Amino acid sequence: MSKKISFLDKAFWITESEDSPKHVASLQILALPEGADENYLPELVSTFRSFEQATSPFNTVVKTVLGFPWALKPIDKLDMEYHVQLHEIDDVSDRQQLHRFIARLHEPCLDRTKPLWQYHIISSRQGRQFSIYVKIHHMYGDGATLIRWFQAAYRDEPCDKEFVPVWAIEQPYRDRRPRHWFKGAVAKTWHFIRTITDLVWILFRILVKLLRINTHYMPVPFTGTRTVLTGQVHKGRVVATADLDFSRVQALSKRLRASANEILLCCFDIGVHRFLKDYGHSFKRALYTNMPINLRKPGEQVGGNKIAIVPVMLAHGETDPYLRLRQIIENHRIVKHAARRSEPGAFAYYTIVIQSVALVFELLRVSDWFRPIANILISNVPGPKQKRYLKDAELLAVYPISTITPGGGVNITLLTYGNTANIGLVCTDRRINSLENMAHYFNEAFDMLEKCVDDPSLTIDDIGEHVEEEVRSIVAEQEIHENGHS
Repeated sequence: MSKKISFLDKAFWITESEDSPKHVASLQILALPEGADENYLPELVSTFRSFEQATSPFNTVVKTVLGFPWALKPIDKLDMEYHVQLHEIDDVSDRQQLHRFIARLHEPCLDRTKPLWQYHIISSRQGRQFSIYVKIHHMYGDGATLIRWFQAAYRDEPCDKEFVPVWAIEQPYRDRRPRHWFKGAVAKTWHFIRTITDLVWILFRILVKLLRINTHYMPVPFTGTRTVLTGQVHKGRVVATADLDFSRVQALSKRLRASANEILLCCFDIGVHRFLKDYGHSFKRALYTNMPINLRKPGEQVGGNKIAIVPVMLAHGETDPYLRLRQIIENHRIVKHAARRSEPGAFAYYTIVIQSVALVFELLRVSDWFRPIANILISNVPGPKQKRYLKDAELLAVYPISTITPGGGVNITLLTYGNTANIGLVCTDRRINSLENMAHYFNEAFDMLEKCVDDPSLTIDDIGEHVEEEVRSIVAEQEIHENGHS
């Protein structure tokens, strides 16, 4: 039986192009078990390929009507040669080499005639590590859904028996209680009225801020700063990874009365500024980040996407990392407060409204003419707290690698595994060829933020900021040239 697709899920299909694929991925680093020989990974691939029968959504293809996605239709058998592939590189532990290889795998779209996922097992000619790059279309689920599926295929202890890969595991779905049709219609109507009312209120508050009548609200869309990372999304990707000690992040968040997410936002903000300054940028206003908001109710385990993405202003004009953090805390909580006071659906519709405008710019290939909604997309997803195993191979790290939003920028996605925050970065290679320095700057920014608590004299080196009143127009000034200078 075919499964209906939500409007947001359909949007990921409709707006996909060769330049802007809409899949997400994870790069998993694993250790070969003791005694494993050169046949271990080929045998693992054979085991994977033996599971030809998949469960929903891994056994579904998109059913279209005149090219429009209508439903997910199950198929009887998978093409396991396509879905599970084996590769070899010189050294998986050489991160820069691995990043370049993953960037090439991340670039192309998934085959639309098949279920929209792939497993790439990557062996190493040197060392005792291997990696798995998992690629799945965003229309199948959001970050919370995909991480829940991912964890289901791993165990707390090494186990070579009774192994079932994620695509063959029956996914749990909560049954809804049947409701009388009249009560259901009334409830849906009332919910729709409340949602539209809140959406109108959100748009009104944005207009009031644009007119500078009351500026204490979320950022005005399309007022971000153009950089070498933003603009028209083109084919080609750059990937990098980083690690942070999450126990240190949590300890610092308690000392500074900030959430762990706000600590990370501050570090990412400083790191991105330093990276862009290396390309000759200067900043007359704060950078913005797109922040995904999970709209699921507690315990809700349905598939698909239930998120909103709204811009949050970061910091500007302060060289003291602690004062930058306080700016981010205030700006972050303005958005959180607005989200709590509105119907979740209103924020979802608001996301669709502003992202649709950005998509029109992208489809018309005029994104370079306008300011982006934001400069960065930062997402934080909780992962497993205990050590995990794929059969008898220990999982060492998991780096999420996401898609790129219309208008470009860098996507930074973080997943906690044990006491470590595994960070994945991705952007287009239109104007840059490496994100390694940005990953390095994140760690340096965290070290400085941690130290400045006890030593207020510590300040950030010049990151090119200049204080200036914020610009209203969504049309970008000619402040950036192809060489990256603003």
